[in-house]
Amino acid sequence: MLTVDNIIALRNIRKAFSGVQALDDITLEIAPGEVHCLAGENGSGKSTLIKVLSGVHAPDSGEIVLGDHSFRSLTPGEAISQGVQVIYQDFSVFPNLTVLENLAFTSEISERRKFISWRRMRRIAEEALKKIGVDIDLSARVDSLSVAQKQLVAIARALMNDARLLVLDEPTTALTKREVDRLFGIIGELTSRGVAILFVSHKLDEVFEISQRFTIIRNGKHVITCLPEELDRKSFSSYMTGREFDQTPFEPADVADAPVLELEGLGIAGAFEDVSLSLHPGEILGITGLLGSGRTELALSMFGVLRHDTGRILLDGRPVALRSVRDAIAHDIAYVPEDRLTEGLALERSIGKNITIPVIDRFVSRLGLLSGKRLGAEAERWVDRLRIATPSPDNAVSTLSGGNQQRVVLAKWLATDPRILILNGPTVGVDIGSKHDIHQVLRGLAADGLAVVIISDDIPEVLENCSRVLVMRAGRITHHVEPRETSEQELSEYMSEDIVEEVSR
Repeated sequence: MLTVDNIIALRNIRKAFSGVQALDDITLEIAPGEVHCLAGENGSGKSTLIKVLSGVHAPDSGEIVLGDHSFRSLTPGEAISQGVQVIYQDFSVFPNLTVLENLAFTSEISERRKFISWRRMRRIAEEALKKIGVDIDLSARVDSLSVAQKQLVAIARALMNDARLLVLDEPTTALTKREVDRLFGIIGELTSRGVAILFVSHKLDEVFEISQRFTIIRNGKHVITCLPEELDRKSFSSYMTGREFDQTPFEPADVADAPVLELEGLGIAGAFEDVSLSLHPGEILGITGLLGSGRTELALSMFGVLRHDTGRILLDGRPVALRSVRDAIAHDIAYVPEDRLTEGLALERSIGKNITIPVIDRFVSRLGLLSGKRLGAEAERWVDRLRIATPSPDNAVSTLSGGNQQRVVLAKWLATDPRILILNGPTVGVDIGSKHDIHQVLRGLAADGLAVVIISDDIPEVLENCSRVLVMRAGRITHHVEPRETSEQELSEYMSEDIVEEVSR
């Protein structure tokens, strides 16, 4: 039950950068023990609002009320002293230090101790982990931990400073379902002790599960604050984007009888085994499974990054050897990777160069001269076709939102004129509007005869946009699913590690 008193209230907050209004009269109130969802598309002002809340940015006008204290603006130190802690997506932990050092050094420094007592530091670190009920090896270097463990270290450290409000920015992006459940359990324990949570996420199923109130902003303006029962997926998306989306399930228009790609008993030791499937032009095949199920390794083997130990790959009914990415591209296979920032883009290069780099040879004359004009026209063509929001293809790709960056990666591989397109997590970290647009592009490509594979653990994504879905668990395909006949709950259960029954292929 929410109390009437607020831990924090941001009232009529305005903030502009170089004449661009990032926040326009925003009000946000959070009560003790509340999980409050802050939602909005990329560029809506969420990040700016969090930075005002944490003292990174001073608002141009408005009021910040923390408990009984009113502030015109905050410094980061004041925000922390008032109990505000932000855990960003990178967690801001020190990877080269141990868990103990990450947890206890702040205390040692703040108390200006001249000599370090490792016994005292161990006691501090143990108490910090005990607050959230987890057991992590204090001597382990943080860079050796899983993503979930790093997040727990960050949460434990935040609570050491008597956090009253914990801001979690996209906290479940790289977590398995089991790790998400564990995180939600910890959130429940914290809220029972009166700690408020500001939960920022794109994942609708999660925000509806965990949140007690929603505040949605769009283009820097407050749209609505309401209870979960006042929203559904459709209205949530509409408030976020100002658009109405058609949720019609994908129906392939014309699937070819003969498969373009077949896997027969494919396996890589320690990753996956005995995987057999077929892919036809005109269809979108979904492959889903939790992190660690083998889905990414399977994708990489189909693109020549990883070599399989057993089985074989056939294209148009003929066995092929995909020993490298170059081999895959030569056989008209394209791959949109799981992490666009580290695997898909050169962030400081221009949008145009990112798009055209795989096909640059096409624009070299017989004399070895590169035609900048033709290269620019090709970049413009894909910017227009995928509606990449940019004033110019000459701008660095780092200037784009996550959704537009993902469109650049997609354009880069579509420019190679592939027959097979494999997408690993095609909309991870992408807001609702861009997500819908990317799905529509993929549906259109399938209608044009492209063979598409979507690899994702986003259950609504695969059920709504795939003609067939294969479930992987522990390196094997365990279920073949018809999307029209399967609920989200059923698919979630098939993916779960607790399900032991397997069906024959």
